[in-house]
Order: sequence, then C-alpha cells, then structure tokens
Amino acid sequence: MSPPALARRTVCPRCHRPGSTCLCALACPTAHRSEVLVLQHPQEQRQAKNSVALLRLSLAQCEVVVGERFTDAQLAALLHRPGRVTRVLYPDVSAAPAPAGPARSADEHTRLVVIDATWRKSLRLLLEHPALAALPRLALAAPPPTRYRAIRAARRPDQVSTLEATVQALAQLDGASFDGAPLLAAFDRFVEREARRREPPAG
Repeated sequence: MSPPALARRTVCPRCHRPGSTCLCALACPTAHRSEVLVLQHPQEQRQAKNSVALLRLSLAQCEVVVGERFTDAQLAALLHRPGRVTRVLYPDVSAAPAPAGPARSADEHTRLVVIDATWRKSLRLLLEHPALAALPRLALAAPPPTRYRAIRAARRPDQVSTLEATVQALAQLDGASFDGAPLLAAFDRFVEREARRREPPAG
C-alpha cells in the first residue's frame, strides 16, 4: 500500500499565507490619499518576514505587482493614472541620479511607486527600466531607525522596511490627513510575532 499523500497546508485566501503566519488579524485599515504601487522582486514575495503583505491588507489604494523585468507597455499601464503625478520612492544616488522635475505641490494627487527589493536589485530595476528612472523622485526626509532589526539586519542606518518607508512617504505626501501610527504599531506586532517564531525551542 502506498503511503498517504501529505496534506497541503491551508492557505488564507485573503493574505495568501499559511494559517500559522496569517496576517489578517494584524491588518490595520489606514486612510490615505496618495495611491501606492509596489513593484516587488519575486524573491521578496517568498519571504515570510516581508512587510508588503501587511501593507497591502492595510491600504485600500495599494497595488502590488511582482516581477523583475517589465515591457514598456506594461510599465506605461502601471505607472500612469489620469489626474495623478507619478513619483518613485528612491533617493538621489550617483549611480542613478534623480531627473530634474517639477516641485511637488501641497494639493498634488500622487501615484507613489515603491520598489520592494534589496538595494542592489532595486537599483538594477531602476537602471534597466528607463521609464521608471525618468520619473520624479520622492526621498525620505531623515527616516528614523528601522523597527525591523529583530528579524532582518540593516546595513545602513537609513535602511528601513518597505512598509516603514511607505508609511513615511505617505506622511510626507498626504500631510496631517494621514495617520500612520496605528499601522506602524501593527507592524511592531508583526515583527514581534516573527521574532518569536525564530526563537529556538526551549529544552
């Protein structure tokens, strides 16, 4: 008699994670004005400690697209929306200088592009897609230290998780109308839970 087939892990239909790491109870619906488009590297999608799933569950206007390379037609469809100014969340670096562009106005309606990848892979994505590199940039203004250190090492003091970076960017874009504190508190609970899962069993 052949051995019974291994039961498949039950996956949550909403957050697409196994029951033991389901994020739905941590989701924190957060009002925001600016749209968010996350371009996520495929390797990040498979990371249990990745913060984008919680971000997607919490922001109503958050689109996540997984990929490494995009055609010009794909990018055109993703990047531009009527009545929106598209900006990419990325610093002005010598390897990929920020293009000259109009200053951001207080009443601007923004579509924010966030790259979810390692520093090296995010830079490669930017350099290999001229339409993305040509977008006006948004850089974070003195980001605070990351809350991510318990589960993911940061090489630079300004290196934060994608969720933290997006929350800080929305605070700059949306101003006082955006309150990211509850979402950051939910992220703290996510980090604490992941840290506990990584603790060696007592014995």
